[in-house]
Amino acid sequence: MTAAATPSGAPTYGYTADKEALTRRLHRIEGQVRGIERMVNDERYCIDIITQISAITTALESVAFKILDQHVNHCVAGALASGDEAVATEKSRELLEAVHRFTHSR
Repeated sequence: MTAAATPSGAPTYGYTADKEALTRRLHRIEGQVRGIERMVNDERYCIDIITQISAITTALESVAFKILDQHVNHCVAGALASGDEAVATEKSRELLEAVHRFTHSR
């Protein structure tokens, strides 16, 4: 099952409804990364830099979980409801691979 399409033909995914909030969050994270760059350039204390990196990691994980949640509730659920076994199997496989990648990146 592919994503639903907008009138322009572009796909619509589960996170689309939250796109503005996700984009704002990613912009804040981007600002945090630039802040760490300034901290390094200003030769700030190591632990302060590590603390900020930890905060960014947590923020990115939060965004990832939100998108993963929407993937399960929109893409995977839609594939399962479609009755097309091949599509449902493919979306389930994709989900398991994504969870595997996500958990191994930690």
